[in-house]
Formats: sequence, structure tokens, C-alpha cells
Amino acid sequence: MARVDVVLPVYNEAHVLERSVRSLHAFLQDSLAHEWRILIADNGSKDGTFEVARRLELELGQVFAMHVPEAGRGRALTQAWMQSEADVLAYMDIDLSSGLEAFPRLVSDVAEHGFDVAAGSRLSKGSDVTRSLKREVLSRGYVFLIYLLSGAHLSDTQCGFKAISRRCAHKLLPYTQDTGWFWDTELLLMAAKGGWRVSFVPVRWVEDTDSRVKIASTVWRDIKGLLRMRRFDYKKVSKSEPVREVAPI
Repeated sequence: MARVDVVLPVYNEAHVLERSVRSLHAFLQDSLAHEWRILIADNGSKDGTFEVARRLELELGQVFAMHVPEAGRGRALTQAWMQSEADVLAYMDIDLSSGLEAFPRLVSDVAEHGFDVAAGSRLSKGSDVTRSLKREVLSRGYVFLIYLLSGAHLSDTQCGFKAISRRCAHKLLPYTQDTGWFWDTELLLMAAKGGWRVSFVPVRWVEDTDSRVKIASTVWRDIKGLLRMRRFDYKKVSKSEPVREVAPI
């Protein structure tokens, strides 16, 4: 039986945090055949999110809260995963846009089926997606751009629903530079081009109309990130190279 850490990166999410955490907690109790804990990773919230997280930590078993002073989803996930001693490290967006029924497969791909990374995909066969035409075009266009600039066939990089082995995470994360939304693309590019086994799991996904993502600035940052990754030496993150041991924070 594997140990699984499920990280929820949150920024100013006090209005939805309790409902989502209780839903996830109930689902994991009923549906995940592994040891697990939920880690709420607050990153720079100013609306009482961390106070809600601490209350949930006291009320619910297997729920823990951590505070990262600076905002940045990638920053919060890197810190949470690097300090974890679980066998499988996972995360999902706090709005639970991805249907939880796909989560056990995400974990089992890593824990039982030999994959190093498993990522939710809204573009794979079998996915069930509800979102605007604009978001659909942007998502497919981004996947095509990744292929043009890197040659990597990645089904979906930005779905906030991923799992990774501790060994793979501790190899790749010291080389990630982005602290925000490009972090996911950076991680998957390193995994795919470094020879790690990556699976894409179809998900049921409903667009969050309250999303905080600023599309124009995010697209520009993603393009700059992809251009930076063209110069990255993927030999440094090769699966065949030994993992640099990093002590838990």
C-alpha cells in the first residue's frame, strides 16, 4: 500500500476551501485504497484562507495546513512535494473542476503500473469536458505550440490534476524555475524529455467561471517559458541519472 499526499495549492480561496476539502476528504475515505493525507498549501493569501485551513486541520483527520508567504502555485507545490515523504505526490485545483472519480486511476498509474507521472487530460479520448469555445481553442493551440517548440507530445499540461512518484519529483523539482502556472508545463516537459514514463488520464472537467487565471498575461508567460525550455539541458533530468538526495524541509 502506497502513501499518498494530496496537495491543494490555494490563494484567496476562503469562500470555497471548506466545501472542497470536506468533499475531497469524504471521497478519499470511501474510494482510495492507499494511505493518504490532504495538505492545504496556502500561498500568500490575504482573505483568511489559512485560518480556514488551520480550522480544518483541527477538525478533520488526515488534513494538514502549511503556509508559504509568497504567492505562486508552482512555488507552493514545489515546497510541499519536496518536504513530503509520501510514495506518491499528487495535487488538484481547489475548485475540483476535474471529477474525483478519475483520481484513483491517477494514483494507481504511479503506485502500481510503473508510471512516473500521471496527468489529467481534458483532450484525451474518453474525457468529458464542459467549457467555452475560447478556452477549448486556447488549450488545443497551446498543446500544438508545445509540440512545435519542443517536439514533445503532451496531451494536456494545464489540467490541475496530477500525480508523481517521489523519486521523479525529487529529481525534477530542483530544476524548475517557474513559480506560477507554467510550472506544470515545465514539469511535464522535463519528465517526457528526460525519459520518465508519463500517462495521461481522461477526466470529466467543468470550467470554473470564477477562475483567477489572467489569460493574456498567462499566455505571454507560457510562451517565454517554452522559449526558455528550448535551451534546457534535459540530460540533467534524465531518469538514468541518479537522483540528488534532498532532505525534507
